[in-house]
Amino acid sequence: MLFIDHFIALFVESAPWLLMGFTIAGMMKVFIPSELLAKHLGEPGLMATVKAALLGAPLPLCSCGVIPAALGLRRSGASKAATTSFLISTPETGVDSVTVSYAMLGPFMAVIRPVAAISTAITAGLLVGKDTDEPMSTAPIKNCCAVNPPRDSNRQESLPSRLKASFQFTFVDLIRDISLWLLIGLGMAALVKAYIPTEFLAQWGDGFMAFVVMALIGVPMYICALASTPIAAGLLFAGVSPGATLVFMLVGPATNIATIGLVKRELGTRALAAYLSSVVGVGFAFGYLTNYLAAYWNIDFFAQTQESHAMLSTPIATVAAIFLAGLMVYALTTKYFLKSANGT
Repeated sequence: MLFIDHFIALFVESAPWLLMGFTIAGMMKVFIPSELLAKHLGEPGLMATVKAALLGAPLPLCSCGVIPAALGLRRSGASKAATTSFLISTPETGVDSVTVSYAMLGPFMAVIRPVAAISTAITAGLLVGKDTDEPMSTAPIKNCCAVNPPRDSNRQESLPSRLKASFQFTFVDLIRDISLWLLIGLGMAALVKAYIPTEFLAQWGDGFMAFVVMALIGVPMYICALASTPIAAGLLFAGVSPGATLVFMLVGPATNIATIGLVKRELGTRALAAYLSSVVGVGFAFGYLTNYLAAYWNIDFFAQTQESHAMLSTPIATVAAIFLAGLMVYALTTKYFLKSANGT
């Protein structure tokens, strides 16, 4: 069956890069103290906004996982501008999604994606401006994703215990949280590649209407940056312009009802307006820039991805795919089936 062939091919191609990204993400999660983030993001002015964008960009948090992290930072003293910046840069990109972008979309898209995400975040923070005197909310923080409890900053953990925590976060918590969305993303990419004619997607062109269509598709999709990557690859190689593909990858992970509601309640109407206008406006600007650079440099995206695939031998990719599939089966079983069986 054509769909299954495409799905398996996409999974095998992306598996080594996924595992690499997950491992780096786990190390960052454990070895970068949250207290350090809160300290630097609480500073007033431009630097806190820039730091929030740069610190949030590589973190392995999806559009729902970033919500409690951002609330924690805000209530630890981070400014509204820094919190808004963090809320955008974190879900739009990450070290895991960058590695997979390199494998599935090529080095150019792997670079332009985080640059666009950081630029969007900084722009939003600047538009929010200085905090007003309104008090911060003290409502309890709710989360839709599994997170580890904060570590006691006064207690020094040994290296083995930190590595154990890193592996727990990487190969259990993180994979459990994103497995379903990753399968959905790979499935949609396989459907696009197998059944949607190139002419249907290419008819929107590479200008404003193409960006609008991709934004409208991305806004209602509750999807993380990692899972959006295979869908973007399917769109790109089915005829969608690279600029419109980038718009989808920026808007999809950054906008959803939960995040919009959080920004409105915790940060105010001004922050919400800055948030939405920056995600869409800067996303469109980088869409035009991406199309221009791709045409100017005559980038062959298919050739770029073939080069990245050639870096890994087929046996390595196959072993990585089997290992990742086993982790995902275990994660989904414990998250959905065992939980249902126990009545929780």
